[in-house]
Amino acid sequence: MRILLTIGLASAVVFTAAGGNAPQPAEFKAGLGRVKITPEGPIWLSGYAARNRPSEGVVHDLWIKALALEDRRGGRVVIVGVDLIGLPSAISDVVAARVQKQYGLERSRLVLNTTHTHTGPVVRSNLAAMYDLDAENARRIQAYGDVIVEGLVNAVGAALGDLKPAALYYAEGQGSFAMNRRQPTPKGIRLGVNPSGPSDHSVPVLKVVSPEGALRAVVFGYACHNTTLGPDFYQISGDYAGFAQLEIEKMHPGAAAIFLQLCGGDQNPNPRGTLELAEQHGRSLAGEVGRVLAGSMNPVRGPLRAAFQVTELRFAPHTRQDFEARLQETNPHRVRHARLMLQAYDERRPIRTTPFPVQAIAFGRDLTLVALGGEVVVEYQLRIKKEYAAKGPVIVAGYCNDV
Repeated sequence: MRILLTIGLASAVVFTAAGGNAPQPAEFKAGLGRVKITPEGPIWLSGYAARNRPSEGVVHDLWIKALALEDRRGGRVVIVGVDLIGLPSAISDVVAARVQKQYGLERSRLVLNTTHTHTGPVVRSNLAAMYDLDAENARRIQAYGDVIVEGLVNAVGAALGDLKPAALYYAEGQGSFAMNRRQPTPKGIRLGVNPSGPSDHSVPVLKVVSPEGALRAVVFGYACHNTTLGPDFYQISGDYAGFAQLEIEKMHPGAAAIFLQLCGGDQNPNPRGTLELAEQHGRSLAGEVGRVLAGSMNPVRGPLRAAFQVTELRFAPHTRQDFEARLQETNPHRVRHARLMLQAYDERRPIRTTPFPVQAIAFGRDLTLVALGGEVVVEYQLRIKKEYAAKGPVIVAGYCNDV
């Protein structure tokens, strides 16, 4: 599959590291908005089918954080990071429509990224076949979806209402704990540890500072599942990404830390399994971001350009008989999925394709953010960065807009 977005990837202007942090003219205006979305009371957690009861307490709060940027021509974009497993189009499309109506922000200029934490609440239709919820738990999930929608719209509005002069800088660091999880065995691929499999340990860091040099926000990313904590963990948290954001904000009081999940569909933290390891990975990532912030960074300038396109991805061929046979399996989640697919056949709308959003935000010739929907494996990130290596820095995020 090859998607061509109309903004292209413009030729880069290369800057030397020296003087990268010297005071720069306020090329942009920047605004911040944040809304706490920690649910009140127990709620079913997403990410693992093995869980059999709602959440039991909170390790730390979950947040929506929005960064609004405006260039000298008045062009705007808003980048939103959300401490959730993923946003289905049933939520993101509603939010985008409301944002466009209330604030005049075009769909192409709103990026919605989720950290993919597996210790956050179920989000309505995301992974719906994984859970067999009773009426009360289904009601809580439905109501929580309304909280998310309102929180997203309000965070974007707050960010757009907070625009102040700002300068942007960019550099990359290196993480250390992501590991390819597609382990080859004599019986095929299993979920495990594959040290020889592809990974990308780059840590992109975008710094937003006031004209006086005060840090206002940092946007950073890493390609790794937020699955340090397993299905036996029932407390709400943002996993390592949540701890990293907390640590950065502790190191820089008054600044907002926004995590972007990159293409970590086949990457797990290694080692994993305890709260202590989630904190350790978060501190490690925050420390690397702090090192990058303290070093020389390249200035980022406008204008801001954006493109958004939805294509269709075709599934492997299937027949009704495939799902009828699956009804005999012992895995209840595969059986539930088979029933849903057979229902679609009965309604004469067998599911053959899925819509897939592709988005790009260009910061002049200095930086491009590519935002892909779904749970994208790291090979796409590596390929896009390789193909456009001559065009300048590229951040490739998965888990955007529709998961």
